[in-house]
Amino acid sequence: MTDDLFRERVVHKLLERQAAKYGDKTFMYFRDKEFSFLDLERGACRVASGFQGLGIGKDDKVAIIMNNCPEYIFLQFGLSKLGVVQAPINTAHKGNVLAHMLNLADSRVVVVGIQYLDRIEKVLGNTPKLETVVVFHDAHVDESGFDGIRARITKLGKQVKDLSQLVDNDGFYQPVDVVWSDPFAITYTSGTTGPSKGAVTPHNLPLRSVRMLCEAAEITEDDCFYNTLPLFHSSGQHMSTSAALMAGARMVLAERFSTSKFWEDVWRYRCTEFTYIGSMLGMLFSEEPRPDDADNPLRVLMGAGAPKAIFEAFEKRFGVRIVETYGQSEMGLPLNCTIRERKPGSCGKIPRDFVGKVVDANGVEVGPDTSGELLIRNIEPYAVMLGYYGMPDETTEAWRDLWLHTGDYLYYDADGYFFFADRKKDALRRRGENVSSYEVEMVVNSNPAVQESAVVVAKSPIGEEEVMVCLVLKPSRTLTPMELLAYCEERMAYFMVPRYVRFMEVLPKTATQRVEKYRLREEGITPDTWDRESAGYRLKR
Repeated sequence: MTDDLFRERVVHKLLERQAAKYGDKTFMYFRDKEFSFLDLERGACRVASGFQGLGIGKDDKVAIIMNNCPEYIFLQFGLSKLGVVQAPINTAHKGNVLAHMLNLADSRVVVVGIQYLDRIEKVLGNTPKLETVVVFHDAHVDESGFDGIRARITKLGKQVKDLSQLVDNDGFYQPVDVVWSDPFAITYTSGTTGPSKGAVTPHNLPLRSVRMLCEAAEITEDDCFYNTLPLFHSSGQHMSTSAALMAGARMVLAERFSTSKFWEDVWRYRCTEFTYIGSMLGMLFSEEPRPDDADNPLRVLMGAGAPKAIFEAFEKRFGVRIVETYGQSEMGLPLNCTIRERKPGSCGKIPRDFVGKVVDANGVEVGPDTSGELLIRNIEPYAVMLGYYGMPDETTEAWRDLWLHTGDYLYYDADGYFFFADRKKDALRRRGENVSSYEVEMVVNSNPAVQESAVVVAKSPIGEEEVMVCLVLKPSRTLTPMELLAYCEERMAYFMVPRYVRFMEVLPKTATQRVEKYRLREEGITPDTWDRESAGYRLKR
């Protein structure tokens, strides 16, 4: 490869090429507004100009806490033009977890939707490297009461800027040399034995994954993506946005997934592609069947976690094809099916630019139909993470024996199709959201009435993974399940709040006093387990 190719395989160059090719052709729809390929490029240039004027340059870190909107996409591509490393943060995070993520990335700037500004104020005392808070004003958000927050942030010595004013410029910026090996983003992963880690992804990682997706689903410029996934997830940012951009297709950006609006939007915009997480398919399938369900414009659905029990029935009912993949922040998509080569329940084969193997507990490779940990190695350079930011020991551990360890158990059949079996880690995944058991336990254990706790995955009656906490109270202390959940809601994202609560006299432990979580998982939902959904407890968001 030439140096020119190294410089072309960067995220913002994809936008520049497509804007030059498609110009005023509509790329994106959002809230009844249309945005062309050129609109996206111009918005990105104004972001680059504004942040360069702030003194932000290559390798600086900028955190983003915003809901889905075109401005989020402008930021992603505009920061890429400067070689700035973006750090997208789940909008549900708050408190110590939020402070940890801002500090972990060495964020100099945070761009925050005004509805989340109060959360930033509460952690500023614990984020010494954060210099500037850039506020995004959403016309659909009531801003009353936020002036006082802005004033208090300023008194703490932090700059407060309005995003709209920052990007009110001519779009001129000094170009920066960025190549495919440069870091594009810090993507937060779920911690298992410690706080969440930040995987540093080079520019070529998402571009390689997007290229594979477009080939697997045979995406063309005639397609239209329906994107309901949050842009702080790589699935929303790349599997939909960048994939549509690479194909010269259109995209509908929704604020969130809604079964009531799904088919209305699909028909209105003639959407042909939908990127899902497994629980979304179950929600759509549970809707009352109609005789014309198959009469819709959708052609292909791409994602992970399609329930095997409804796979074929879903395809037949809605007249679509499901293309399953397997991926992680650390390595993009090392497994995938294609629209022509698929098996229900399988997440696909290893593509041409990766190699992989399944090993037992001793690291010895096992054969077909035997479950073990999946290990991956890339052939194409810079197709996996550069490492965990600021965590050399964790990076070395993940790459031990020069194989990237997924921490997941899979098996493959005689045809080379892989099937997900279980998670080796204690990390949970609830309806598409990664949950750190460690972080939930830290919050629960901080309650004055709690002596210790263990968080494990529990299967709900419909087969979904749910968060379950088993806890022991301090002597003479009392705590009800609802009091515990109210305490958690103030200190963690809603999707981390346990559904199941089980009070115990003691937690099962080894001789070295490690909690035997496998026993708690095996026991599952016991008669003395409290279920918030059965109790009618409703979480606040």
